[in-house]
Amino acid sequence: MLLYLKNTEETELLGKYIAQALVSTDPVQTLLFKGTLGSGKTTLIRSLVQHLPGGDEAEVSSPSFNVYNLYPTTPETAHYDLYRLAGGSVDESFHELIDEQQTLMLIEWAEHLPEQEYPNEWLQFTWVPCEEGRQINILVKGAGATRVIEALKPLVTSMQVAP
Repeated sequence: MLLYLKNTEETELLGKYIAQALVSTDPVQTLLFKGTLGSGKTTLIRSLVQHLPGGDEAEVSSPSFNVYNLYPTTPETAHYDLYRLAGGSVDESFHELIDEQQTLMLIEWAEHLPEQEYPNEWLQFTWVPCEEGRQINILVKGAGATRVIEALKPLVTSMQVAP
């Protein structure tokens, strides 16, 4: 699915819609975010987290220096920033959280994560360069991720780019 976002407000609205779709489906998912510096990844993630149950208590920021932040949402959310990982490997906590499947995983700079480290199911949001606004290409893998995208589709009809 390809979406076109005109401005920051639409990016924040998409975050809200993704949160709604995640809350309405099971199981907990991993979301991968790929894009250039300043493309809107953190803005989208901030809105998504703030619209999850308990998200109003979360102080969302890019965890560049911490590698990841945990937010007191339902489900608990781990926000990873792999920008500084380039060429390295993720720590044990990453694999533990993926394996337990109880924590929503939001992974910024997922292009630095080797594909063999991807979980079995995921949604991938890739920012595509365009002259104005932002385009985001969404790919999914797995039945649970497909349920999330199906729940998201009716919410984002005004943002969809015709195939």
